[in-house]
Amino acid sequence: MTAPALGRGPAGRATLVVALSACGFASIPIFVTLATRSGTPLIDVLVGRYGMAAILLAIIAWAAGTRSVGRAGFRVLIVAGILQALIAYVSLLALQYITAGTLSFLFYTYPAWIAIIARVRHSEPLTRPRLIALALSLAGVLVMVGSPAAASLHPTGVALAFASAILYAVYIPLLGEMQRGLTPPTTAACMATGAAIVFLLSKIFGGAPAFHFTTQGIESAAGLAVVSTTISFMLFLRGLATLGPVRTAIISTIEPFCTAILGAWFLSQPLTKETLFGGALIAAAVILLTLRSTADASRGNSD
Repeated sequence: MTAPALGRGPAGRATLVVALSACGFASIPIFVTLATRSGTPLIDVLVGRYGMAAILLAIIAWAAGTRSVGRAGFRVLIVAGILQALIAYVSLLALQYITAGTLSFLFYTYPAWIAIIARVRHSEPLTRPRLIALALSLAGVLVMVGSPAAASLHPTGVALAFASAILYAVYIPLLGEMQRGLTPPTTAACMATGAAIVFLLSKIFGGAPAFHFTTQGIESAAGLAVVSTTISFMLFLRGLATLGPVRTAIISTIEPFCTAILGAWFLSQPLTKETLFGGALIAAAVILLTLRSTADASRGNSD
């Protein structure tokens, strides 16, 4: 019997899918930076992102044969839409008190929170390889963004950052449960519609109903809608359905590394040795999970 090959089988393919989705999500700071630098307000960018994505995803879902979302779809629209908007809002609010690097590290503790939730709920086993992969991924993020202990931490900012991480840790398994019976495009369309409604209402009741988009703002909002939302969420949901919340969360920690690569390419931001080393640690975590999952599948097929 030959050794299992990396990337083969459902788990290997799902790992690649989640990694690609993380690269798509990693483009969010790039598009947002380009839009806001050009003079487009952030709230306008968010409404444009989710509004255009909702339309695209609805078209994809319709083409795939979905004609009615039913009660499950409305549940995703309300619950996932509100949570998605709330996570974005809380994260942005934290930046008023702490640096982006500190926020990144504290937010990317969410795989650990997911692991804790899974252990409490007994929904997924915390095997030794998973714990090692979790430690490697968190160490990689720490190396990339720096230890928050080195900065002067504002307790409000820390609380908000941890709140966003915990919200995301609740959001991922909840989304995995809510998408049962729905296709990934339908689930993503309902989520995007809910988030668009939340941000649109926030803009209206915030006293600025008029939109102001620069040319760069329109292009960036379109990029967010297509790459960072439509494509990324469909890939993420497909991977989540196969891997479960814990493995999906650990693999998704490649996102800050991908953001650093994109920042160096599009924004001429420096790519440091710490970023490359941290990315290597996260890559080791992903490879460990993939090899273990493929080996388990191989043993299961031979039984």
